[in-house]
Amino acid sequence: MKALALVLASGALCVSACNRSDHDATANQDVTVTDNGVGNGMDNGAMAAPAALPTTAPEFVNAAAASDRFEIESSKLAQASGSSAAVKSFAQQMITGHTASTAKLKSTIAGMSPPLVPNDALNPEQQALMAGLQGKTGAELDAAYAAAQVTAHQKTLDMLNAYTAGGDNPKLVEYAKGMVPIVAAHLNLAKGLK
Repeated sequence: MKALALVLASGALCVSACNRSDHDATANQDVTVTDNGVGNGMDNGAMAAPAALPTTAPEFVNAAAASDRFEIESSKLAQASGSSAAVKSFAQQMITGHTASTAKLKSTIAGMSPPLVPNDALNPEQQALMAGLQGKTGAELDAAYAAAQVTAHQKTLDMLNAYTAGGDNPKLVEYAKGMVPIVAAHLNLAKGLK
């Protein structure tokens, strides 16, 4: 139950951002919905306090890097074991977008002093979410993946908005601002998977 509470707390503070060129330009970029866990396929009876949002440059960089890694790994799983063409197409967009956002993050932090080295290790909540996805196939995986994507993108949107409002590194604040409309567009696409 504690592991489930941790999963709900962070939900998947994953997904740092996606490449601007991989989303529908007409997607609604005005998303401010907060995730309450409803409809995400998880037990909502064990709600925990929200995970702290990163406020320092190292925290933000690590959260963004782990988010990209989670997105890439979970999307590869969806492509390999899912059954829906829409889910597989979305998963490919996530793989492409998060590979590009990792490269953009690395170029943003290149040459910073003190140097920042991203740690993309999945946090315990992301590990638990991946373990939950790995046990599913076909339509069951499609549904779990879609729900995880909505949760993950909302959490990431919250993280980006928080860092743009109070982040300690101007270059990373600009990076986060640039990612907000992309993540919002992907949140809308993820909601369409349900």
